[in-house]
Amino acid sequence: MGKLNVDPALIERLAELLQRTGLTEIELAEGDAKVRVVRAPQGAVAQVPASPEAPAAGGTASLVATAGPAAAGAPDRHPGAVRAPMVGTVYLTPEPGAAPFVDVGAEVREGQTLLIIEAMKVMNPIRAPRGGRIANVLVSNGDPVEYGELLLIIE
Repeated sequence: MGKLNVDPALIERLAELLQRTGLTEIELAEGDAKVRVVRAPQGAVAQVPASPEAPAAGGTASLVATAGPAAAGAPDRHPGAVRAPMVGTVYLTPEPGAAPFVDVGAEVREGQTLLIIEAMKVMNPIRAPRGGRIANVLVSNGDPVEYGELLLIIE
């Protein structure tokens, strides 16, 4: 296998583009050469595929609950606030017509799938950062979400 010539200026420009646009990943391919730049959202734990050739589909993202005191009337400051780790479309059910992953009042365990965010044709399960009870679901099925947007509250 030959040495890959990587242009550091290109990597810097791609990283700046990620930052500026809020995207979490950019991949460029030319012939057999491929450059992929990934930015893990703050507060998220990304699981990396075992091999570089492993498909992104089926990957997961686990969120860390926002720390801090709960403020009355301010759900974004709640210690169980779960935020979107990426830009995409929210799906509350595993498939159309199916029961939702969770409902308000449901008890969840750490690591349980709460919802899915579709980003660039990849379904990303969003998992509970901790166990507890779903106090509020702040998004609807099919809603577009932004990076950092409040999705639900776990008490």
